[in-house]
Amino acid sequence: MTPAHIAPVLLLVASNVFMTFAWYGHLKFPDRALWIVVLASWTIALVEYCFAVPANRIGHRVYSAAELKTMQEVITLVVFAAFSVMYLKEPMTLNHAVGFGFIALGAFFVFRGPF
Repeated sequence: MTPAHIAPVLLLVASNVFMTFAWYGHLKFPDRALWIVVLASWTIALVEYCFAVPANRIGHRVYSAAELKTMQEVITLVVFAAFSVMYLKEPMTLNHAVGFGFIALGAFFVFRGPF
């Protein structure tokens, strides 16, 4: 694997960590005014874009757009699952695991499927 294959994955992981906090981090602060959490989320999302845009620019040299999007979705689910359990203290249920598994199966077809 070349750096062009690995860099997009690492950048997408960083991107998704920031975006998960931007979208869901405020749920631990329900007493904060909505305008404050929106402003904070936008600020975090700006940082996220600083990782996502280079990830896609670099990644498109070696991956198709469909592969990059699939990679991003799988990374999003993994990051979100960890965030949900560790930060929000919500349980990961069997239904969640099965649903995520079906999404991973879809990713298999994008990258290595028989068709």
